Amino acid sequence: MSDNAMGQSSTFRKWIPLITLTILGFTFNTTEYIPIGLLTDIGSDFGLSESQAGMIITVYAWVVMIASLPLMMLFAKMEFKKLLILIVGLFVLSHIASSVAIGFNSLMGSRIGVALCHAIFWSITPPLAVKIAPDGKKSLGLAMIIGATSTAMVAGLPLGRVIGLYVGWRVTFAVIGVLSLILLISIFFYFPKIESTGSVKIKELPKLIFSGDIGGIYLLTAVAITGHYAAYSYIEPFLAQVSQMSADVVTIALAVFGGVGIIGSYLFNKLFSKFHYFFVGFAVIGTGIFVLLLQFSAISPITMFLCIIGWGLGITAYNLAYQYEIIRFAPQSTAIAMSIYSGIYNLGIGGGAMVGGKVIDNLGIKYIGMVGGAICLVAGIFVLFYLFPRFKKVPEPTTQA
Repeated sequence: MSDNAMGQSSTFRKWIPLITLTILGFTFNTTEYIPIGLLTDIGSDFGLSESQAGMIITVYAWVVMIASLPLMMLFAKMEFKKLLILIVGLFVLSHIASSVAIGFNSLMGSRIGVALCHAIFWSITPPLAVKIAPDGKKSLGLAMIIGATSTAMVAGLPLGRVIGLYVGWRVTFAVIGVLSLILLISIFFYFPKIESTGSVKIKELPKLIFSGDIGGIYLLTAVAITGHYAAYSYIEPFLAQVSQMSADVVTIALAVFGGVGIIGSYLFNKLFSKFHYFFVGFAVIGTGIFVLLLQFSAISPITMFLCIIGWGLGITAYNLAYQYEIIRFAPQSTAIAMSIYSGIYNLGIGGGAMVGGKVIDNLGIKYIGMVGGAICLVAGIFVLFYLFPRFKKVPEPTTQA
C-alpha cells in the first residue's frame, strides 16, 4: 500500500468514531419518533384505539424525563466507551424484544428499555462528539450530531413508516436493532477510551430550576411542548382520517414536516441575531397558530401542507431558540441546565400525548389541533408578558460547561 493510501486510511479511521456516534444519534431519534408514524398499525395489531396506543409515546417520554438526571448522576464518572457499549447493547436487546412483543404490555416494557438508553445517550453525546472529533473539527463534530436529529425526522421517520406499512411495524424495530448491532461492533473495535471528567453538582439544581430566567423557560417548555405534542403525537391518524390522505401522502407529509426543520435551521443560523425577538415569539405563537389551524386546513391537501410547513418552522424555531436562551442564561452550567431541559421537554411530550388521547376519546380526533393550539397560545402570552423583558440585555453565550 502506498504512503498516500495509508495516509487516507489513517485519516478515515480517525473519523469512524464520530461517524458511528452520528449514525447512533440518527438511530436514537428515529426510534423515538417512529411510533408517531406507525401508531394506527400498532394499535390495530393489538386491538387498541389511537389514544390507547398513544400511551407508548407518553410512557417513553416520561421515562426519559424521570431517568435523565438520576442516570446522568449515576454514570457521570464511568468511562465513555464502556458506557456506550452498555447502553447500545441494551438498545439492541430492547429493539429485538419490541419486534417479537406478544402483547402491548411487553412492547411497552421493551420501549421503556429504549427510553432508559435514550436518557443516558443524549446526556453524554454532545460533549462526547466534541471530544472524539479530529483536531480542528470540534464544531463540525457537534454539528453532525445536531444534524442527525433533523435527518431522523426527514428520512428516519418516513423510511421506518414505509417499512412498517409494507412488511409490518415489527420489522421496523428489527431493522433498527440490526443497525444498532452493527454500530455496537464499530464502537467495540474503533471507539477510543475516554475517561469522564464531568460530575453533577446537586447544589446547582435549585438555583437553575427556580431562577426567574431559566425557570421561566422550563415552565414555558412544559406548557408549549404539551400543546405541540397534543396534536403531533396523533398527526398520522389525523391526516388519514380527517384530511383523508392516502398512506403514501401521509408519509410525504411527515417527510415535509421534517424537511422544514432543515430549512428552519438554516434561517435560524442566518437571521437569529438580527431578528432575535421575532424567532423567540414565533417559536411559541407561530406554532400555536398553525396547530390551531390544523382542523381548518384539512379541507384540501394544499392547505394542509401549507399548515404543516408553518407548523414545522415554528417548532424548529422553538427547539433552536430556547436552547440558545438556556446557554445565554446558564453559561457556566450548560450541561446540567440542558439535562433538566431535556427532562422537562419530555414531560411535555408525554403530557401532550396524554392530552391528545383524552381529546380523541372525548371530542374526536379532529379537535386535537384546537386544543393543542390553545395550549401553545397560552404559553405565547407567558412569553410576551414575562419572558420578553427578561431576555433583554443578557450577554451572548461565551462558555459552555
